[in-house]
Amino acid sequence: MMGNIPAPIDRKLLIEGLGKGLRVLECFSEECPRLTATETGLKANLTRTAARRYLISLVHFGYAQTDGKYYWLLPRVLKIGQGYLESSRLPRLVQPFLQRFSMETGETANFSVLDDHEVVYLYRSNSPRILSIGFHAGARISAHCSSAGHAMLAYLEKSRFEGWIRSHIFSRFTSQTITDPEEFVKVIQVVRQNGYAFVDQYANIGLSGLAVPLLDKMGNPVGALSTTYQNIAYPEDSSLKKLLPHLQHTADLMREVV
Repeated sequence: MMGNIPAPIDRKLLIEGLGKGLRVLECFSEECPRLTATETGLKANLTRTAARRYLISLVHFGYAQTDGKYYWLLPRVLKIGQGYLESSRLPRLVQPFLQRFSMETGETANFSVLDDHEVVYLYRSNSPRILSIGFHAGARISAHCSSAGHAMLAYLEKSRFEGWIRSHIFSRFTSQTITDPEEFVKVIQVVRQNGYAFVDQYANIGLSGLAVPLLDKMGNPVGALSTTYQNIAYPEDSSLKKLLPHLQHTADLMREVV
């Protein structure tokens, strides 16, 4: 997550088994909704036997189900993530501000944070449009193809950003996606200079995004505010004139409460 890097913890105090169990949970995704013990072991860097024990434990405690070969998650897993959304202060604070943005512009707005190499969306406003575009709470997307990701990366400390670049996998999602690290660094430098991020069809053809960093009173980044829209609705740079001022004003208002 964004913010200060936590102090190192004495590994003797850690429960390694808990960490391995969480790695097993993270193996499941939209691309891999059902996994065998062997597949889970490969993804979680565990032996097949160890992976199978963790999977059986998840079944026993109601977090997964199996047909004897494949395993898949059950709705109880949502309680883990829902606990964060219900206890975290920020998602609740942003709601009225982003809803006001939507009423003024007719577009959906999102609040998100940076989680390592991905953007995690925590809140989405309701657009007055019948068909709205945006990311639901809990959705994840690679940071290099998201306007929100660009906005947050621009405010990382130099050493953290350089480390992020070295370890990031620049996957291609469309012909517009930037996959060259050196070119990406230049883009982020421009974002830092401008104070906002604009991406054009980096993740989906026909969709573009605008984002601004959400800073606290001390100027530290705590997340990003963004909006995604259809290119056809905002030809050329009209989104910068029609949407960006509202997004920036919303971030300025929120700075007083975060």
